[in-house]
Amino acid sequence: MMDKLVKATAKNGDVRIIAAITTDMVNEGVKTHKCAPTAAAALGRMLTAGALMGAQLKSDKDSITLKINGGGIAKSVTVTSYSDAHVKGYIANPNADLPVNSKGKLDVGGIIGKNGSLLVIRDMGLKEPYVGQVPIYTGEIGDDIAYYYVNSEQTPSAVGLGVLVDKDLSIKAAGGFIIQMMPGADDLVADLITYRLEEIPSITDLIVKGMSIEDILEFIFEDMDLKILDEGIVPKYRCDCSRDRVEKALISIGMKDLKEIYDEGKQEEIVCNFCNKKYIFSNKEIGSLIEKLENNK
Repeated sequence: MMDKLVKATAKNGDVRIIAAITTDMVNEGVKTHKCAPTAAAALGRMLTAGALMGAQLKSDKDSITLKINGGGIAKSVTVTSYSDAHVKGYIANPNADLPVNSKGKLDVGGIIGKNGSLLVIRDMGLKEPYVGQVPIYTGEIGDDIAYYYVNSEQTPSAVGLGVLVDKDLSIKAAGGFIIQMMPGADDLVADLITYRLEEIPSITDLIVKGMSIEDILEFIFEDMDLKILDEGIVPKYRCDCSRDRVEKALISIGMKDLKEIYDEGKQEEIVCNFCNKKYIFSNKEIGSLIEKLENNK
């Protein structure tokens, strides 16, 4: 089933929904970072969450960054996303892997850990970005994002994220949803949605059955006045690094360190965390950067 993200409402607008199939997007991210199975599930859930949350941004210049670090063997997982649902991300330890948990599922919570926090940074082009932080709730990522919404934004939310890793380590299915209750919504509606989410198969099971994202929402919100608000956008894994950006990062290390590299006759190699692309600056180019900095004093 093709990747697609849609926005919707239910119960006369009392329920706001954003949902997506992200199989191809997650495949690209997992392939880029050569992830072990459990690491693939963790990165895939974070990428899916990023796409869903990024699509809620109002301006194409805005971005949102999610970072989770619970002290587990995965170390940290970082994702940045934008309003068109394109994302980039990385897991600090792509080899993180554990046996399946007691439910027979990949143990994402085990490799993330619970001794840490989930950080949400919204860059709206203002002087300072908005930063929200909550302690890790379960390490399963979906629960942690729901906990963030309730505690930092006072928005009751259900967050479902799924990644099914195939035997060849490719992603067989990935997707997710964020369901939020609007102020004044009937508590009975929230209870009904909670009951349905507990009773239905996982989102990856539904994707494997060939259901579209619209089919899945119709299944969850049957007889609840579901309205799809747009034709949907295609979430993509895409890094926007460039030599200019990397050059600025190199300059940021400071004149002292740049001069040390230059005086030792060395070149500098910088690897982008998000796409693993290598940028090499020759000793002569480093000398030119130093000269440029001195001229701008």
